[in-house]
Amino acid sequence: MIQRTPSSSQGLPSPEQVTELLADEFTRAGYEIDDVVIDAGARPARIRVVADGDKPLDLDAVAELSRSASDLLDSLDTGQIPYVLEVSSPGVDRPLTAEKHFRRARGRRLELTLADGATLTGRLGATADGVAELVVRAGSGLTVRRISLTDIRTAVVQVEFSPPNAKELEMVGGAGTTHTEAGA
Repeated sequence: MIQRTPSSSQGLPSPEQVTELLADEFTRAGYEIDDVVIDAGARPARIRVVADGDKPLDLDAVAELSRSASDLLDSLDTGQIPYVLEVSSPGVDRPLTAEKHFRRARGRRLELTLADGATLTGRLGATADGVAELVVRAGSGLTVRRISLTDIRTAVVQVEFSPPNAKELEMVGGAGTTHTEAGA
């Protein structure tokens, strides 16, 4: 978090202005802006920029994006309103709503609610052309289910504190594609 006191007279920027100002810089770094939240009621005010990309947003990337965003936001006419800038990832609790979200969650354990009301829990494999592969339990073994994204009502990453099952990892395409909260 970076706290700033801008030196002009306009007021806080809109989320659209922040997105427009920062988008090119975030894209150059390999990320896109998922959301911008301006909380003018907080003291000091907060500008929260949520970034995501195909590579994980680590602490070094957050620090670099924060510095770049701070420099760019300093160029805006925001008056004497102090604010805190926060750059973060969407977090593990963000629902997966787009194909890119599923692609980026490969190897993670998900809980899905399907359009017919059924629920599934499994490890996400490849996602392409509107279809996600999910490794699920089938009796005493594992199987891969191909599920159309249009058949998924909700999908949420499940927090894991233990290493994932080696067979599940093999079935989703390799051990290097997963994250646990204990080792992330």
